[in-house]
Amino acid sequence: MRGADESKTERARNLRNASTDAEGKLWYRLRARRLSGYKFVRQEPIGPYTVDFICRERRLVIEVDGGQHANSQHDAVRDKWLVDHNYRVLRFWNNEVSSNLAGVLETIITALAEAPPHPDR
Repeated sequence: MRGADESKTERARNLRNASTDAEGKLWYRLRARRLSGYKFVRQEPIGPYTVDFICRERRLVIEVDGGQHANSQHDAVRDKWLVDHNYRVLRFWNNEVSSNLAGVLETIITALAEAPPHPDR
């Protein structure tokens, strides 16, 4: 059995403790299977990256970004890596989550319905 990578676990823990208001607002609606019964986890290490939220069952990654991520080459490389490893990535801006949470949740629900279940689940 594989052991946890302590540095990745510590980074994820630190990111959870430093989440933005928008991430907290979205997490409240995703946690505890509140969104159509799907299980999400937050600040999950995947390969060399840590994603904001993921529904493992549907391999759906959700990122909530601030303005510093506009036109980010790092994010483009990261998204390509995730897509190449069979994840789907949805990105929302902080202000979008704050001002249009219902629309964000509807987009997530649609993506969950379109995604095939993970073969191991």
